[in-house]
Amino acid sequence: MGGMADLSESYALNLDASDPLRELRQDFFIPPSPSHQDQRESVYLCGNSLGCMPKGVDRAMREQLEDWANLGVEGHFSARDPWYPYHEQFRGPMARLVGAREHEVVAMNSLSVNLHLLMASFYDPTRDRRKILVDWPCFPSDVYAVKSQIRMRGHDPEEALIWAKPRPGEQTIRTEDVLDILRRDGTSIALVLLAGVNFVTGQFHDIPAITEMGHRQGCIVGWDLAHAAGNVPLKLHEWGPDFAAWCSYKYLNSGPGAVAGAFVHERWVKELDLDRYTAMPRFEGWWGNDPDTRFVMSPEFVPNRTADAWALSNPPIFSMVPVKISLAIFDRVGMDALRGKSLKLTAYLESVIDAVIADRPDCGMSLITPRQPERRGCQLSILVERPHPRSIMDRLHAGGVLCDFREPNVVRVAPTPSYNSFHDCWKFAQVLRGAVG
Repeated sequence: MGGMADLSESYALNLDASDPLRELRQDFFIPPSPSHQDQRESVYLCGNSLGCMPKGVDRAMREQLEDWANLGVEGHFSARDPWYPYHEQFRGPMARLVGAREHEVVAMNSLSVNLHLLMASFYDPTRDRRKILVDWPCFPSDVYAVKSQIRMRGHDPEEALIWAKPRPGEQTIRTEDVLDILRRDGTSIALVLLAGVNFVTGQFHDIPAITEMGHRQGCIVGWDLAHAAGNVPLKLHEWGPDFAAWCSYKYLNSGPGAVAGAFVHERWVKELDLDRYTAMPRFEGWWGNDPDTRFVMSPEFVPNRTADAWALSNPPIFSMVPVKISLAIFDRVGMDALRGKSLKLTAYLESVIDAVIADRPDCGMSLITPRQPERRGCQLSILVERPHPRSIMDRLHAGGVLCDFREPNVVRVAPTPSYNSFHDCWKFAQVLRGAVG
């Protein structure tokens, strides 16, 4: 669809009319325009930061509040959706979402907490193998987590941290360059921890190729899937990373700070003998204990033989309700259908942005997200090389667009297939054209 000639509004509307997922938008609240003079829905292209609220959340949350009010502690077993086993129902839909087996996934905590818990088990530095490979630019919270883990193990982050970076003059990282780093330095790398989809550029890394090379070099391989889960197709069990973690408030539309997810490959939870599994370094809490003995209240921890072994506390019900509603939507529609629409929607947005840039060759803007559809999700990142780049963002906002800005000069727009339309993309282009005029 990239490079199409017909950029008319009627063409966008016709694309929407033939979209088999067009009715899915009705399952979400679309925030109003940020312009106080405009009572219409916004052009909401910010699902890469916070997804829109599914309409089913309101009722489900009210039911939980009513059960708490009416049942008190009895709600753990007598609520309409009992609290004690509440997290167990997430295994199936979450496993299907990321291409895992049910015993390999768990809904718990937040993303950074889960990365720390997983690194406590899987980052095991030695004198000769202590380095961690990350990608540039890396989300700051990940950098903080990785550096603190390195320091806690008695090493210097300046020496132990390796960056995979784009080549000079380029914006994204070549897969062959990551593989070359692993071939050259792999025997000194204890952990590979990259983002599945980069938060600035929107680049979708080649997870299976990098994972395979990391393992060939003896590294543990983990992935931060914050911008990948619910955005791109994942096959974690098949691809075989040792662990992964993701948040649920971006493409998973589960609300600010909603409960995150984690994956631990079954070779670490099913295939180890019990003594070795029990002896794994792990921060422990009672919800990671074998549920058959959880209420025996023994001082001895018996880890559950699932990814639940990394859980610490009983689930925060009110933070999990939106996750349940959102996962039900993904289960009903399926990632294949969502990805199919996403490829078309993103290609169309790419074409109308290209048209704006072509019409304004001195606008100082360019797309830095990979042009190959298989190497990106739905986010497109616009590099703004002009004075006061944030002013473009301000003009978009005034025109009714909700997207976001990453310092120093990147505007990120994400046409999310769950609720965005081709007409949204067309309207964005018109506002962008005015913003750079």
